[in-house]
Amino acid sequence: MDLLRLDAVDADDLAILAAHCQDAVLRIDDLQYLPAEQRFVLAMNRFVWEKAGGHSRFSLFRRQEYERRQAVLSFARVRAVQRHGIDPAATDQVLSLLTMQFAPGDAPSGWIELVFAGGSAIRLDVECVEARLADLGPAWSTAARPDHDKPDR
Repeated sequence: MDLLRLDAVDADDLAILAAHCQDAVLRIDDLQYLPAEQRFVLAMNRFVWEKAGGHSRFSLFRRQEYERRQAVLSFARVRAVQRHGIDPAATDQVLSLLTMQFAPGDAPSGWIELVFAGGSAIRLDVECVEARLADLGPAWSTAARPDHDKPDR
């Protein structure tokens, strides 16, 4: 099993994590802020982009298969959390993570912004960038590949 484990300690590292987490899906109750530990944690089902290109398992009789994998993304040294367009009471609401980025403040502090489809977002006030992405177990197959080029209907 090839489990992904990545750490981020600056904006460039965070961009790499963002690429691996793009199109991850999660529910509101998969978000957890632990203020006493200064930690924010997301459990997600991430789309395995690193295996989506290259050699394909396509045939005329079978659709191409992709992978999703359960993963945890955690942020340390989080001082505060703000939510926009997210109702904490709607625990079954599904979010799709589009990207995350670092906006610097007084170095090394700043804000990490998690941007979700539909205009919702989470902003983490951090002392510095300290994030970790870890896959938790085996992948499962999916025929659905996220497509951002399709026009809205």
